[in-house]
Amino acid sequence: MTTDTITAATAGTWRLGDLTVNRIGFGAMRLTSNADGSPSDRDQAVAVLRRAVELGVNHIDTAAFYFSPLRSANELINRALAPYPDDLVIVTKVGPGKDLSGEWLPMARPDQLRGQVEENLRQLGRDHLDVVNLRVYGPEPLAEHFGALAELRDAGLIRHLGVSAVRPHQVAEAQTVAPVVCVQNSYGLGYRAGHDQLLRDCAAQGIAFVPFFSLATSGREAGASGTEHDEVRAVARAHGVTPAQVRLAWTLHRGPNVLAIPGTGNPEHLTQNVADGGLRLTEDDLARLEAVHQSA
Repeated sequence: MTTDTITAATAGTWRLGDLTVNRIGFGAMRLTSNADGSPSDRDQAVAVLRRAVELGVNHIDTAAFYFSPLRSANELINRALAPYPDDLVIVTKVGPGKDLSGEWLPMARPDQLRGQVEENLRQLGRDHLDVVNLRVYGPEPLAEHFGALAELRDAGLIRHLGVSAVRPHQVAEAQTVAPVVCVQNSYGLGYRAGHDQLLRDCAAQGIAFVPFFSLATSGREAGASGTEHDEVRAVARAHGVTPAQVRLAWTLHRGPNVLAIPGTGNPEHLTQNVADGGLRLTEDDLARLEAVHQSA
């Protein structure tokens, strides 16, 4: 598979409300530190972000709680890309938080969400946020939290709303409060096949499904690590690509509403990820991979 003419637009587009994005995006979580926990190289992180935009990426996923002792994903994005291209859509999330030592804080109360939104605005250097996802943990009701974000949308601080780490009933609950443009859940080949129906339901309603940890095997936050399935390796060999590239291509094949947000601080991996939008899996490939997905 050649990569010299492939851009993020190759995989097609989807709309987040009135915002059109290429289906291959970029997740900023891995920009702040290396796999061993050491600080990332600031200049390389900035270069990766700029290169992503050059390759057609116009959907970047981030959060104010993506930071390490020396790096902040939002501030790297600001430094690399401001003034922002007109078509660039930056999606952030609120709900969780971290203290300065990196320890997770309890879920924010509804009245604390404005502060989190304003922190994202400050770090990114923007006067509004394109999309804000409410990240939740557990099956508890979310209407009060989502309502607080809907008020900020009505005030002009947010353009569109989404939800993250949710159950199907929570998507329906959020929709009773305000329109939902995207659902961002952990999902991948052989991981959380129970979300298959939610993905299809989102497609039927025109909602984007944005999986995270989609390249992971046995290690989620650690990325594409661990033991790989023989069938995935076999499909990769047949196409002359890596197993991680097969996993990303499989993700995009799940439906036209699926938006991929692979993250990396490595320029070479970035190019590979964007190229995956041009990897066409055969019906036989997809059947073999479906067996892997359903058996996990």
